[in-house]
Amino acid sequence: MHSVENQPVNWVTLATAPDQIVAEMWREMLVAEGVPATLRPGDTTSFLGVTLLPCRVLVADKELARAKELLEDQMGVDLDET
Repeated sequence: MHSVENQPVNWVTLATAPDQIVAEMWREMLVAEGVPATLRPGDTTSFLGVTLLPCRVLVADKELARAKELLEDQMGVDLDET
């Protein structure tokens, strides 16, 4: 369990991005909107630095509903298909 501003965070999966670059874009947008977000560490490991494999985006469980709304509204992501 990680912490945000000295508060423990329970990370939950928001969505699976098609690759690390897209996952990083989603994470940056969420963080900019004030939603604690990270990528699942094991998903970003690659021999050449950036993986082209799917990556899971994690958010604080308390922010899951807001994160879903932001991802759908701002990034056009259909979460029923991820």
